[in-house]
Amino acid sequence: MFNNIPIVTKNILIINILMYVATYIDYQSGGDLHSFFAAHFINSPLFQPFQLVTHMFSHSLDGIFHIFFNMFMLVMFGSHLERVWGAKRYFIFYFSAGIGAFLLYNTIGFFPIAELKQQLVEMGNSSYKIDQIVKDGIFWDYYVSHNTSNLDKYFVGLYQKGDISMETFQNPQALVDYIVYSNKGMVGASGALFGLLAAFAILFPNTELMLLFPPIPIKAKYFIGGYLVYEVYMSFFSSTVDNIAHLAHVGGAVVGIILVLYWRKRDRRNFY
Repeated sequence: MFNNIPIVTKNILIINILMYVATYIDYQSGGDLHSFFAAHFINSPLFQPFQLVTHMFSHSLDGIFHIFFNMFMLVMFGSHLERVWGAKRYFIFYFSAGIGAFLLYNTIGFFPIAELKQQLVEMGNSSYKIDQIVKDGIFWDYYVSHNTSNLDKYFVGLYQKGDISMETFQNPQALVDYIVYSNKGMVGASGALFGLLAAFAILFPNTELMLLFPPIPIKAKYFIGGYLVYEVYMSFFSSTVDNIAHLAHVGGAVVGIILVLYWRKRDRRNFY
């Protein structure tokens, strides 16, 4: 069965699995590769350009459901589309959708980070020093582990070293929010996969898919269309807070739709 998976899809699958194993082992050893490869907001001090690609091969380490579900969809839909398009077009499509997901996801974090940083600068802080506080990661370690007993001492130390102003020391909430937003990172192949789902729904709208729960057949245009409507709702209208980057899913789907429609129009023009 593995030998029947097309070459690009197979390589993407292998890289995802290897990345998951490597980051899991590193995490168990006390490392932070998972955060390093995650896609941070573009104006976060923790952002690196390579994260545009590496986030697509990183997955949540809280169990295997995230990577299993994504890889299942990759093989199911990606293999079929790669056979239809060929390796080159499929490769371009997959990574374009993934990067599109990242760019749209940035809209929910770029402006809050910019506003918080401006607020901190107006409070008398050095832009360079508050970015170094984020990169240092000590506060974030306290925050994640809920070991807040030494936070007061930590802020005292920052003030005594001149890393934060008196106003920030007395009211550190803006700094706390800046650190929290800067540390948020997106991982997963879901953005690129939603591009594949959108493409499949356009190209093969009447193909029947078998649901697992309940086990009934449903046409691709209804299942995938409904799924995308749900993601749009969760991105813009829902008050529910979860750890899913719904806007990234929408971004991947939008890029996928644009590319499929463009290629369809261009192919028809070239054919005639």
